Amino acid sequence: MLTFIFTIFMFLIFGKILVFAVKAAWGISKIIASVVLLPLFLIGLVAVGLIKIAFPVLLIVGVICLRRSVYRKNVLLKVIFKSKN
Repeated sequence: MLTFIFTIFMFLIFGKILVFAVKAAWGISKIIASVVLLPLFLIGLVAVGLIKIAFPVLLIVGVICLRRSVYRKNVLLKVIFKSKN
């Protein structure tokens, strides 16, 4: 019985650690993709002569980032002013 309880607790604890590890790895992967791989991809497109593709991709990514930052700022402002009332 004690072995069974130990096994259950072991799976619970290491399961939570595994979930945390996957979330952390996903976050690091997104950072690496946005900071390293996207600029290298765009530089590669320009170097090969495909600036007609690289420029619209750069514009689309820029608009998406701008909209996300504005949305996050608006949400943060709503939370701040809602808590003061």
